[in-house]
Amino acid sequence: MKLYLTPAACSLADHIALCEAKIAVETVKVDLTTRRMEDGGDFTKINPKGYVPALELDDGTVLTENAAILCWVADRAPDLAPHGEMGRIRLIEMLSFIASEIHKPFIRSFFPIDEKDRETADRMIATRLAFLEEQLCGDYLFGESYSVADAYLYVMLHWANLTKRQVPAKLAAFFERVHRRPAVQEALRREGLAQ
Repeated sequence: MKLYLTPAACSLADHIALCEAKIAVETVKVDLTTRRMEDGGDFTKINPKGYVPALELDDGTVLTENAAILCWVADRAPDLAPHGEMGRIRLIEMLSFIASEIHKPFIRSFFPIDEKDRETADRMIATRLAFLEEQLCGDYLFGESYSVADAYLYVMLHWANLTKRQVPAKLAAFFERVHRRPAVQEALRREGLAQ
């Protein structure tokens, strides 16, 4: 199995989740500017969309998009998903929220059409992070149990820290708590982001 990633990109969430689930995976670095893999191969032959993440399963099936890959991991490691009748639906709901309401605006902030576009994206990020802080009622997004959605939010907060954004206090504490997890440290080391 191979995870195609770019260090510190959103694919870090999938890498962390795979480490948490103890699913062995080979990592392949992708240069998003050239769409080339570290061996020089054309990444668009793996994922025609041209961006990470992509998870190539042992049978050759390729999954793309964070929400899909994170759900796949949670299906194999049920302790990484909320429990109960609505658990899977709540997980999909949270992954969709992070993807559309936080991740997407970050991309607009990093690569804006103009300064007004960046300001709009930055306001949206701040508003959505404030919303999540209000919803946080435990150590993690779903209370006291860590989930793959926490890995995704961790990466968004990592980006916030890298860009020196103000992060609400409860989310700053959440970030530090998740950052200390052994699987997070393992993924960061494997991507060359920590020693």
